[in-house]
Amino acid sequence: MKLTSYWLDTSMPFASGAAGPVEGTCDVAVIGGGLTGASAALALAKKGARVVLLEAETIGNAASGRNGGMCNNGFAQDYGLLSARLGRDVANTLYRAFDAGVDTVERLVREEGIDCSFARVGKIKLAAKPEHYDRLARSQELLAANVDPDTEMVDRAGLSAEIGSTRYHGGLIYRKSAGMHVGRFVRGLGEAAARRGVAVHERTPMTSLKPAPEGGHLVGTPKGTVRAKQVLLASGTSQTGPLGWVRRRVVPVGAFLIVTEPLPVAMLDRLTPRRRMAVDTKNLVNYFRTTPDNRLLFGGRARFAVSNPASDEKSGAILRAALHDVFPELTDMRLDYCWGGMVDMTRDRLPRAGERNGIYYSMGYSGHGTQMSTLMGTIMAEVMDGRAELNPWKDFAWPAIPGHVGPPWFLPLVGAYYRLKDRFQ
Repeated sequence: MKLTSYWLDTSMPFASGAAGPVEGTCDVAVIGGGLTGASAALALAKKGARVVLLEAETIGNAASGRNGGMCNNGFAQDYGLLSARLGRDVANTLYRAFDAGVDTVERLVREEGIDCSFARVGKIKLAAKPEHYDRLARSQELLAANVDPDTEMVDRAGLSAEIGSTRYHGGLIYRKSAGMHVGRFVRGLGEAAARRGVAVHERTPMTSLKPAPEGGHLVGTPKGTVRAKQVLLASGTSQTGPLGWVRRRVVPVGAFLIVTEPLPVAMLDRLTPRRRMAVDTKNLVNYFRTTPDNRLLFGGRARFAVSNPASDEKSGAILRAALHDVFPELTDMRLDYCWGGMVDMTRDRLPRAGERNGIYYSMGYSGHGTQMSTLMGTIMAEVMDGRAELNPWKDFAWPAIPGHVGPPWFLPLVGAYYRLKDRFQ
């Protein structure tokens, strides 16, 4: 079993990195080579900007290449509860932004000719308990009436057409959702940006960021310094560089995944007949899908812990047991991949994007970033060109998380709390 991301292991390495030192001037320095950074760099280059993209490791190495490859519309939170808290109009605007994210991914795949197996197969949210089905049904009624009529409930009796498991009690279908090979997508975005003149520097972390005496910003790296008129932080949970303000507002939470050996198509036809993206209603969520080469990917918040090889392996054992609980038919199947990644979680699980002290930022996607990060990369290119009104998160305050000034010491407590909620709710 490889302790590495299936998506990155089955993608071609990024081949268009810039040679030579980091020096001179540019219009925009983009910090981070994930989906936000790559899509922003591409959009900025299309507008004629001179762009330098700095990535501490390799394109897509962090959360953008370590997730489930799900391009899902809809909120992680209950639509009714979010509407009550934010107001129906605001909730609908944000919901439509997630729809627009899926559309943006599809458009970029088409325009840039990215071979990443994008397919609108839909998503099903599975009720882990009978009472969860009632909650989903109330949510779907509100969704259909207000913002997304392209949703549907499936009761337990009809669930066999969606999933070959008796573990769940029905589900809510979101038909606009999609799946893709996210490793090939993020690296395809990077290649598209490089084709349009973006200087992409891999293994080049930002080590300093300060105002330039002559205007703009000086961005320091081990390979030199560049002066940029504008800077976009697309850094997620990065622990590299002067990002203290961000780190007090984002909690890095581990997400862990396993992938089986290739499975017979007849078996997949029994387990996931419609090949939908699937996620359950637990707080310590599990999700699964098929891959383009007929494997089953199974992931979730197995443990509230950071990701490292030892932690990933422990989490993989938990996920293996959960996989066998959902699909006993897979008990004897080999696991080929196990890995983890860090999710940039905000306190309310909603993204944040804007400008502070002349520095732009977009992050905090809280586990639903594949589509939103791609959308926000393209939107931030417009925001940095003077169109701040296009930012759906512009009116959201972003206070620091109390007590969060370094490593997330509280994660085990949060994990224990959610385990209790899953047991009793």
